[in-house]
Amino acid sequence: MTYKFNDGGRKDAGYKGTAGDCVVRSFVIATKGDYKEMYKKMALASKEHGGSKSARNGIHRDVYEPILKELGFVWQPAPKFNGRKARTYDMPNGYVIARQAHHLVAVIDGVANDIWDCTHKMVYGYWIKP
Repeated sequence: MTYKFNDGGRKDAGYKGTAGDCVVRSFVIATKGDYKEMYKKMALASKEHGGSKSARNGIHRDVYEPILKELGFVWQPAPKFNGRKARTYDMPNGYVIARQAHHLVAVIDGVANDIWDCTHKMVYGYWIKP
């Protein structure tokens, strides 16, 4: 299996419908955190950075990268393969947050945990907690 449906606790936290909340969702899954708390943290950081006061429609990389570093994650470039690009199933074992085009996804032991199957998208690199 390379994909597992996982909303990061959004529905259980009382949020309805879908949203462009991949940053919040991936952080919650990878840190085993609380969706509502992470949503509020991201929304506040976005507002303080001059962006939206909501985390519903995405968070800019300039906002989320310092939070990842604060949480102890470090950036790694995607593995290189001869003749193909890296995918989520190429990620190392453990909990990582993979960066794709306009998307972040939590990957647990090579399995993408998300609300949609993004395994066809190439991975540019990933954040991992050593």
